[in-house]
Amino acid sequence: MLADSLVARDASDEELARVHPPAYIELVRRETAAATDARYLSTGDTLVDASSFRVARRAAGGAIAAVQAGVAGKEAVFALVRPPGHHAEPTRGMGFCLFNNVAIAARAFQAGFGGRVLVVDFDYHHGNGTEAVAGNGLSYVSTHAYPAYPGTGAGSYRRSDDLIVNAPLPAAGISTEGFVALWQYLLPTVARIVRPDLLIVSAGFDYVAGDSVGDLGVDVDAAAPLAAVIRDVAAEHCGGSVAYVLEGGYGIAALTRSIAAIAAVSDGAQSESGIADPSAIPADVSQALHAFLHAQESF
Repeated sequence: MLADSLVARDASDEELARVHPPAYIELVRRETAAATDARYLSTGDTLVDASSFRVARRAAGGAIAAVQAGVAGKEAVFALVRPPGHHAEPTRGMGFCLFNNVAIAARAFQAGFGGRVLVVDFDYHHGNGTEAVAGNGLSYVSTHAYPAYPGTGAGSYRRSDDLIVNAPLPAAGISTEGFVALWQYLLPTVARIVRPDLLIVSAGFDYVAGDSVGDLGVDVDAAAPLAAVIRDVAAEHCGGSVAYVLEGGYGIAALTRSIAAIAAVSDGAQSESGIADPSAIPADVSQALHAFLHAQESF
């Protein structure tokens, strides 16, 4: 991850259309082209200007490029792209998002290689758009503040043979120990059920304490143990292939430290941080997840 850099490319209309119908793609193209200054996309709360379609197409293509490189190298690759994508539903842009980058990249992987994809989302906000796309070999697991924007992600369920696992957290926050312990339990358990061929991470760092848009009260150093559990799960199930795609996170210092820690852990340059105390996970969250996942293991 640290050794090389990749140039992003534009996603094609065909690649976008695996997630977003042509009528929506054309709507984004038309409305952004007509924007003489910043305006809201007609589908919701997303500001756009004349460059937005071009930039969003490139962001989606960057996510695809990260997946392709991660699969080819059996390694972790990080897509430093914006705008984010996990709020974008098939026919609706919202929450800064126009196209759902991780979902587009997941469908590109499936079109090229087949197999199952697990999207891992630790952004402060629930990825309602990714959940809406899940199914047909795409599973989704998320921690997020609830009932913070967009107010979704209250429950977990099975969609066909795929899992949607939501761990709603108090909007007031969670301890760093509890956040790390939750992912150290949650991700290996979900992966054991799903058996993914690829992990794609919706890497949003607005969970970090002090973020201007999120803030779960979690220390910036949590990125390292998160990366360690993602690395280990990818090694066990996916031959090491994992693509990180940037979502939220609005403090440059926290973004920089978090991404650097993920790179260092993924490359083996930073040691693991040990096992967090599972008793730090809020009891209601732990009980609900354990009951749901236990039922899925015997499905």
